Amino acid sequence: MSVIKNTAITILIAFTLCQILAAKEQQQFQKTKQHFSAQSEALLMSALENISQSKIDEALINLDKLRNINPNFALAQLIYADLMMSKSQRITNFGNLHMENSEQVNALRDEALARWNYFKSPIDKTLIPSSVIQLANAQAHVIVVDQSRHRLFLFENRDGVPVYVDDFYVTIGKEGAGKSVEGDQKTPLGVYFVTRFIDSDELPDLYGDGAFPINYPNIWDRRSGRTGTGIWLHGTPNGTFSRPPDDSDGCVIISNDDLNTLAPYIGEGQTTPVILAQEIEWVTKTEWQQRRNNFYGHLEQWRKDWESRDAGLYLRHYSKDYEGLGKNYESWVAHKRRVNPSKSFIKVDLIDTSIFLYPNGTDPILVMTFLQNYSSDNFHRVYRKRQYWRMEEDGNWRIIFEGSV
Repeated sequence: MSVIKNTAITILIAFTLCQILAAKEQQQFQKTKQHFSAQSEALLMSALENISQSKIDEALINLDKLRNINPNFALAQLIYADLMMSKSQRITNFGNLHMENSEQVNALRDEALARWNYFKSPIDKTLIPSSVIQLANAQAHVIVVDQSRHRLFLFENRDGVPVYVDDFYVTIGKEGAGKSVEGDQKTPLGVYFVTRFIDSDELPDLYGDGAFPINYPNIWDRRSGRTGTGIWLHGTPNGTFSRPPDDSDGCVIISNDDLNTLAPYIGEGQTTPVILAQEIEWVTKTEWQQRRNNFYGHLEQWRKDWESRDAGLYLRHYSKDYEGLGKNYESWVAHKRRVNPSKSFIKVDLIDTSIFLYPNGTDPILVMTFLQNYSSDNFHRVYRKRQYWRMEEDGNWRIIFEGSV
């Protein structure tokens, strides 16, 4: 009996150990899978670094490993083919083996340059994009895309401070940045918000593992006469790891692996901001705090002037080009001059405020969103409001649009 008992205990221990090892292996697999794209890029950059130092054999080791773990990485396959050919004959150009398809080779060369340039000049991860002025409590993360560097940056809202989390290689429009009309194959510039997620089951293979539409054209786009729809953040087709830097019809495209890594950080219903910049301007945390205080001051003064019931003070915050809440500037002025003084009191609380500045090279626009709690002697309403403020010729910021989200 003791022999049987000891054998049973041994089997149980062995079985338990196997379960523990299997769980650890699964955890490691999930961790590796989650960082698959980053590992692929790191191996490619290591290979290119070795090539720049004429360490061809070391580069081939990097690329061979990369080809095994990521056979769909066309750029890695092309460079590997070039290096193998160089061992038997002189090569004269990038993609020497495939020069008959020069358009595809040029696209892969552009991808190599985009990835390499960022690898050689990465951002200072302690800096903050100048367009991110203030994050609302409900905005756990913000996405900022630098179209000139073909890079998407993810920041976390850590006690109100945007903190770098990760970055990813991206593809933008075939004709670059600055979308203005339907079909121009350009990626928009401005401040946008993710509206929802569309599962891959509902989409053609072109969109990969899914898509996050953004709210282009927004109010300011429509006011500015910009047209077009269907600007999404989405993945790559089956069998394609990544696409060339300028290869979309206006969408922002990332690898499926990066899309799946990014997805848990993206909220729906316009909670996750997406800032599309030509080039990100970076500021220090001290500069960011100063800018936040300055821009929030405009909103706070507007709130105080509203509570004062002095229509003149309140209306100085509105542009003569204002349209919103069903009124133009003239009708808004007439309405407020009639209503504000008639109140015995006005109380306005602004909750969960976010503020974003349109990136450099675009319109001088502030996008402010908040939960507005308004009370007066005969009316009470709570709703989420979004305002667009424009810097005007006299150097003052004024509201050009406001309405519910």
